Amino acid sequence: MQQAQAAIVLEAKITRAARPAMAHRRKFRPMTLKAPELLLPAGSLDKMRAAYDFGADAVYAGQPRYSLRARNNEFRLEQIAQGIAEAHARGKKFFVTSNLIAHNDKVRTYLRDIEPVIECKPDAFIMADPGLIMMVKEKWPETEVHLSVQANTTNWATVKFWQKAGVSRIILSRELSLDEVEKIRQECPDMELEVFVHGALCIAYSGRCLLSGYFNHRDPNQGTCTNACRWEYKTHDAAVDPNTGEALAQAMENGFDFAQARDEADQQFTSTCGGGQRHPKADQVYLIEEKGRPGELMPIMEDEHGTYIMNSKDLRAVEHVERLVKIGVDSLKIEGRTKSLYYVARTAQVYRRAIDDAVAGRPFNPHLITELEGLANRGYTGGLLERRPANDYQNYETGNSVLQRAHFVGEVRGYEDGMAEVETKNRFQVGDTLEIIHPQGNRQVRLETMFNLDGEPVQVAQGSPVRVRIPLEGPVEGALIARLL
Repeated sequence: MQQAQAAIVLEAKITRAARPAMAHRRKFRPMTLKAPELLLPAGSLDKMRAAYDFGADAVYAGQPRYSLRARNNEFRLEQIAQGIAEAHARGKKFFVTSNLIAHNDKVRTYLRDIEPVIECKPDAFIMADPGLIMMVKEKWPETEVHLSVQANTTNWATVKFWQKAGVSRIILSRELSLDEVEKIRQECPDMELEVFVHGALCIAYSGRCLLSGYFNHRDPNQGTCTNACRWEYKTHDAAVDPNTGEALAQAMENGFDFAQARDEADQQFTSTCGGGQRHPKADQVYLIEEKGRPGELMPIMEDEHGTYIMNSKDLRAVEHVERLVKIGVDSLKIEGRTKSLYYVARTAQVYRRAIDDAVAGRPFNPHLITELEGLANRGYTGGLLERRPANDYQNYETGNSVLQRAHFVGEVRGYEDGMAEVETKNRFQVGDTLEIIHPQGNRQVRLETMFNLDGEPVQVAQGSPVRVRIPLEGPVEGALIARLL
């Protein structure tokens, strides 16, 4: 009996001694991360196919009448049906954007027009209007609805509200930081969350802009925004009439120097949001003059945060993909249904690699940032995902896109006997270094010779719609070509 008790005690000691080692093994066991969906824009069927070819799991497209891309939008009912069929044949997803804020006239026609789209069986509808969501869920309760970023979801309580309303995914507001996204994930573990990681940013609060409606009577929330924030403006000093409060023009010799004012603010003052002092120019009144409307001066206030009719930089959050993966975000979204085929392919490829690296535990590859510089952009910012001074979000110098690494110059339309037939998009010439962008991998080549379609040697390929033949090796069919700067 005593021997048996001793054996039990000895076994217990051995078990206790083994626990730290077992705990140690548990502590250092690799964490399994779930790969989020990579969601790309599709302004056309060709762009949809490129998105899938270069790594997207899903795309979103919308009917012009009911989405915020009424212009430059190829998708009518026939294209939506074809897109959904092709997506499902490839094991991919296709979401239909229907995220306008509806006026009464569109409420009247909405259910009638959306019914044939529902019959095409898209994987979800992206919606923003509470009334339209209610109507869809009442008539087609099984239809999956994703809440658009236009609904401005910024907290976990709102996520729970929409979850009770039958929404299956929330596209979170762009005004959230990474820490706020993580808090929502913790409070709402059973709701799908989607976050924008790349594309144009609106100067207004998630699309609540009135500029286009004011200047052109084209409502941004009806899909017809003219991007008035991107236009070139001049500023004029002004005085305020003490009796009427009206801004009166005063000539400015050289206009208002935004860069100088920004630098002065950086050196001497901090934003009042951070408890600092106000800029001395904070309460001045200025008059702006849009380039296309000479002589029409409009009053605008310059406060401690800057001038509001401004040109936002573009969002780039590829360096934050690892954090978003660890948070457990379900979908990473790229903006740009009106952007080029090259934009779709390049962003899909770069963010696919960033997601795969994060899930595999590989460190972030800074070369991915360099590759995104090959896209036309207005300067990049991490937006509100990371907290920075206000001037980091604005491009004060230009309203145009700039190219810093590469320029999209052509698409390969055919390949025979080592020669690729290229449909040119922009000018390039013999001697240029070209990047061949292909789903199987990218490579760089120096262009030594080039021929027209008659077989005659040429030195320069002008822009579209010229076609030329150039010697290429390896996988090239369907490739895109960029000229390195």
